[in-house]
Amino acid sequence: MNVIGKIYWFLSWAIVALTATLIVLVAVRLLANQMNVNPFRWSWITLRRLTDPLIGPLRRALARFGVDPKYAPLVTIIVIVVLGWILLQLVTSVANTTLGLILSIGKLAIIPTIGYVLYGLLGLYIMLLFVRVIFSWVTFSYSNRFMRFVVNTTEPLLAPLRRMIPLLGGFDISPMIAFFIIWIAQSAVAGTLLRGWPIGFFG
Repeated sequence: MNVIGKIYWFLSWAIVALTATLIVLVAVRLLANQMNVNPFRWSWITLRRLTDPLIGPLRRALARFGVDPKYAPLVTIIVIVVLGWILLQLVTSVANTTLGLILSIGKLAIIPTIGYVLYGLLGLYIMLLFVRVIFSWVTFSYSNRFMRFVVNTTEPLLAPLRRMIPLLGGFDISPMIAFFIIWIAQSAVAGTLLRGWPIGFFG
């Protein structure tokens, strides 16, 4: 547990530090835009090179929705915070599942072992659904391996829901229903296979 705890805290702080660094970079660029900094200065060129991969896709997405692209840096900061939170949740889920498996296997408890595996996989599925929702706002090519994995993994649940549930005010609410279904499944696993066993070791 001590080793897993150290790895968990290291990864958590690394994610927080990376998230904070990216937010600062985008915020500095936003401030520089407002101050009309000389675009040919070395510092400004470097800042643009660091932040363009983050801001560029969101600027194009906002333009597609008819929103002024000047708001792209602010939206980028929000997306960075959300993605940082997703990564923290993923690390927490993996750490909890790993520790639960070690505990149950150490006691030769088969049913809780199965329960921890299912609970962890459902938690990972929730994260994949969340990632798909976030990145659906931005144009990502299906040739991207990660996005192809996310789409192929989540589509078996979303496709039937999309066919059954009509659009609400022009919005697809099938991901919200999917979140609810997975949450119910996780609660069922926790209340049956993991009854009397700890779930949240971290976070």
